[in-house]
Amino acid sequence: MIGREDNEEVVLKVTDKRKFNFDGSVREGVEIEKEAPQIFEPTPEVVEDYEKAAVADEIDTTPQIEEEAEEDYPDADNPASFVNFLSTLATNAVAALGGMPHPATGQRTVDLETGKYWIEVLSMLKDKTEGNLHPKEAELLNGILSDLKMQFVQINRMAEERLKQQAAQKFSAKDILGRK
Repeated sequence: MIGREDNEEVVLKVTDKRKFNFDGSVREGVEIEKEAPQIFEPTPEVVEDYEKAAVADEIDTTPQIEEEAEEDYPDADNPASFVNFLSTLATNAVAALGGMPHPATGQRTVDLETGKYWIEVLSMLKDKTEGNLHPKEAELLNGILSDLKMQFVQINRMAEERLKQQAAQKFSAKDILGRK
């Protein structure tokens, strides 16, 4: 080789930087950092686009509890009723999906992971109470779930589109292809 004498021995050092053993366990001395959940902070344009889309599609951004007589729902006047419990869970989901401003800051934030969590909690509740609910309660739970799922899909699509637009503005074809 150029610049080396033939009697020199080449020494290579190999360092194993894998974090896991072959059986899937964490290697000794390795610390795994937990990633913080990504919280999508919508820009005013995204919030405006979301509200415009809701108006254009005639979609309300909050789950609807039909205005019916209280006697249609069992224990409707009881603050610890199933209907009020559903309302609390739905409110948490709507707040996470940016459907209402934060009471302290007045800002709308979108946290898709938390919104998905509340939707999954409501889905689990639906599965666990199957056949044990008053027909009106079951109808209300199904309606809330379907509304929240549709909102989640719409917001997720809007967030993806917004991220694509930001990436398109940030990077050019020259950056991607490696040309300068």
